[in-house]
Amino acid sequence: MQSSDVVVVGAGIVGAAVARRLALGGFRVTVLDRGASAGGTSSSGEGNILVSDKGPGAELDLAVMSGRHWTALAEELPAELGSGFPDLEFEAKGGLVVATTAAGAKALLAFAATQRSVGVDARPVTAVEAAELEPDLTPHVAGAVFYPGDAQVQPTVATEALLASARRHGARVRQGVTVLGGIVSQGRLVGVETTAGRFSAEHTVVAAGPWSAEVAGRLGVRLPVLPRRGTVLVTARMPRRIRHKVYDADYVGAVESGDAALQTSSVVESTAAGTVLIGSSRERRGFDERIEAAVVGELAGKAMVLFPFLADVPVMRAYGGFRPFVPDHLPVIGPDPRLPGLWHATGHEGAGIGLAPGTAELIGALMTGAEPEIPAGPYAVTRSSLKEETNG
Repeated sequence: MQSSDVVVVGAGIVGAAVARRLALGGFRVTVLDRGASAGGTSSSGEGNILVSDKGPGAELDLAVMSGRHWTALAEELPAELGSGFPDLEFEAKGGLVVATTAAGAKALLAFAATQRSVGVDARPVTAVEAAELEPDLTPHVAGAVFYPGDAQVQPTVATEALLASARRHGARVRQGVTVLGGIVSQGRLVGVETTAGRFSAEHTVVAAGPWSAEVAGRLGVRLPVLPRRGTVLVTARMPRRIRHKVYDADYVGAVESGDAALQTSSVVESTAAGTVLIGSSRERRGFDERIEAAVVGELAGKAMVLFPFLADVPVMRAYGGFRPFVPDHLPVIGPDPRLPGLWHATGHEGAGIGLAPGTAELIGALMTGAEPEIPAGPYAVTRSSLKEETNG
C-alpha cells in the first residue's frame, strides 16, 4: 500500500492548485488521474479569470480572492520553474461587456452597480470610449462596462505549471489511475482502492471536475455535480485586433441559468498565439461529446454581431468540453462530514480556471485549522441549498 497524507483525485487545474498548496504546506501529496493531467475540463476552456460575470455573493468573493493569487502565481511560477518552462500567457487584459439593445444596457448597468457596491472595479463607458478600447467593435453599442480586473491564462500550461511546482515540493502525480472505491476504517475514509493498487491517506480530496459525482459515489456519498457541455471556436491566426476579453451582456444570464437547454452568448478574445477564441455555449446533455453545426453557427453569428470583421476570418477548429455544474451555482469546497476524511474541491462549472487558486487556499486553511481568507461556509457540501440534492 502506498501512503500519503493527502490523495487528490483529479489532475486538472483545481486538483493541481490544491496539490501545490498542500505540498507547500508540508503535506505528503499524491495526485491521481484516470487520464492525462489537464486532460479534461482544464484543456477545453478559454482560460478565463473573471470578476465581470459574477454578482455580489460567495462566488464573487472567491473570484476576487483568486484573482489576487493569480497575480502572485503569474510571478511565482515562472521564477520557480525557470525560462525553459512554457509561458503561462497570463494577461491582465481587462474585460469589456457590451449591450447592443436599450433593455440589455439597462440590465447591464444595474448589474454593474451591484458589483461596485461590494468593491468591484466596474466602469461604465460610453460608445465612444468602448470604440477607443476596441476599434473594431460594432458601432451599435447601447451600453458597456469595462472591468480592469479580468484576466486570462493558458489553462493547460497553467495546470502543468502548478503540478510541476507541486512535484518540486514533494508531490507525486500518477496518471492512468482510476479510483474504484474507498478504504474505510471505523467510519473514516483512510484511502482509496485504484487500478494501481491501494493508496492510504488521512485526507482524500475529490477534484475530478464533471466526473466528481462518479468518484464521490464510488467512495460512498452523493454529490450533485453534473456535466454541462460547452463549445469554443478557434479562428486562424491574425494580427491582434481584439485587445480585451469582450462579451455580450447575455453571457451573465447564461452563466447564472440552470436551464438544461442550449444557451449561447458571445465571448470573444485574442490569444498570445494570434488566434481568436469564440464562445460560449452551455447545455446539459450528459457526456455527449458531439460538436453540432447548429451550436457552431450560433456562436459564429453572435460573435459577428460584436465584431463584424470576423465574417471574413476563417474558423480553424472547434473544440468542446464538460464543465462541472452544481444546481445552486456554487462550487463545493471543504470536508464532507458524512464521511470523515473525504474532501471536495469541485463544481466550479466554467469558472474553474479563475477560481482554482482561491479554492486551494480554502482547502489548505481548512485542512490545517487556519482561518480562511474568506468564510468557507457558503461552499460547504452541507449548505441548505444543496440539502435535497445531497440527501437524494
